[in-house]
Amino acid sequence: MVSTFSSPAEAALQREAGAAGLLTPLDDLDRVYELERVVGFVRNLGCRRVALQFPDQLLGDAGAVAARLERATGSKMFILGDTAYGSCCVDVLGAEQAGAQALVHFGPACLSPPARPLPVAFILGQRSVALELCAKAFEAQNPDPTVPVVLLSEPACAHALEALATLLRPRYSDLVVSSPAFPLRVDSLNPDPEPLERFGRHFPLAPGRCLEEYGAFYVGGSESISDPDHDPDLSRLLLGWAPGQSFFSCCPDTGQTRNEGARAGRLRARRHYLVERARDARVVGLLAGTLGVAQHREALAHLRNLTQAAGKRSYVLALGRPTPAKLANFPEVDVFVLLACPLGALAPQPSGSFFRPVLTPCELEAACNPAWPPPGLAPHLTHYADLLPGSPFHVPLPPPDSELWDTPDVSLITGDLRPPPAWKPSSDPGCTALTPRPQLELAESSPAASFLSSRSWQGLQPRLGQTPVTGAVSGRRGIAIAYEDEGSS
Repeated sequence: MVSTFSSPAEAALQREAGAAGLLTPLDDLDRVYELERVVGFVRNLGCRRVALQFPDQLLGDAGAVAARLERATGSKMFILGDTAYGSCCVDVLGAEQAGAQALVHFGPACLSPPARPLPVAFILGQRSVALELCAKAFEAQNPDPTVPVVLLSEPACAHALEALATLLRPRYSDLVVSSPAFPLRVDSLNPDPEPLERFGRHFPLAPGRCLEEYGAFYVGGSESISDPDHDPDLSRLLLGWAPGQSFFSCCPDTGQTRNEGARAGRLRARRHYLVERARDARVVGLLAGTLGVAQHREALAHLRNLTQAAGKRSYVLALGRPTPAKLANFPEVDVFVLLACPLGALAPQPSGSFFRPVLTPCELEAACNPAWPPPGLAPHLTHYADLLPGSPFHVPLPPPDSELWDTPDVSLITGDLRPPPAWKPSSDPGCTALTPRPQLELAESSPAASFLSSRSWQGLQPRLGQTPVTGAVSGRRGIAIAYEDEGSS
């Protein structure tokens, strides 16, 4: 009966992080992990202590990779395995604790700029791609050679996109090849203008062209994965791509293609539902999902000001990786907003596991900012940095006297008329105070206090002076699941 509610303590000690033993043959380690490039990176910097960050699924190769790098460079290598948040983010804090002068990140990465200056090399991996099969699949799905198409891929297949484009360019004239957008170092100088950067990728578009004109052909994934929610990188692309353009995915092993239009529609419908839940919410929990990505403090302050302007209460929670058991400790919170990297915010969530829905910052922005464009016109942004001032997608809050704050709104979930915010944002951008509405309106009580008053059990009552003094007696023994006086039944 104990195992029904919790796992034995010994299970946590015996659990292995990643598969035991080598996952990659020794002869392929240099190619898969690009050890020659890593050696050049370490030697150019002259680092004596280097941190190697592996995701859980690649930890079986970590020991062999570290040993080879130590022999080739003479530097001390430290393996970072258990990250505090997501393995796709650079664990700058863990590298600093090891005294590392540089960090090498292996596996899928969100390519978010780190919060602290530290030389970082990204090794995305090199998954084998059947170029001939993928080229035939592309031609089958795009019979018109004049249609503009962008070649996309999962990070491990990015190395093969140029070779695939070489096979297709003799027939297709308007073909764009995307590439990973690695974050630049702070002290690096690049005189050449950078191409368009979206979704963690660079798109070398011709002058006067925009990304919304192109369809997409994505190389990656597996036939065994039928749910796009299990691939946050693909989910990010499906949510942000233009709805009117085609989007096909192709398995790099077999060339099997799939039209992702229907699944993209379901993902967008799910996001619209979450926006409605955020509009109905009175208490918002802001989950700090990263500490190593740049501008996370500015984003947290922006979200707090956003909820404050919409008349909602917000609480900042630092819980590490969110789990249903952790979030269930806050039943008074109506919705949670995960402030994380683009891939961490769209990480797979088991259906029905969380007591309250978990949103992304973009969905909270759409719910609380009345100046945000309506659905269908607003882009779905997956990175919180796009919401901050200075971004081309930033939409400032309307002034306090704007009519947008008083626009009638009806909940699409409950069918009730939502009242306008009880408070308006201050006209002084440097002040966090709230401007009260006219005194004739009733001030709304604290949502947390209202939730507490509605509970059947509100905690122990002191009843000072009302309880007679008695001698201490021996209480019940045992644990709540089986006290000693209850017998073995």
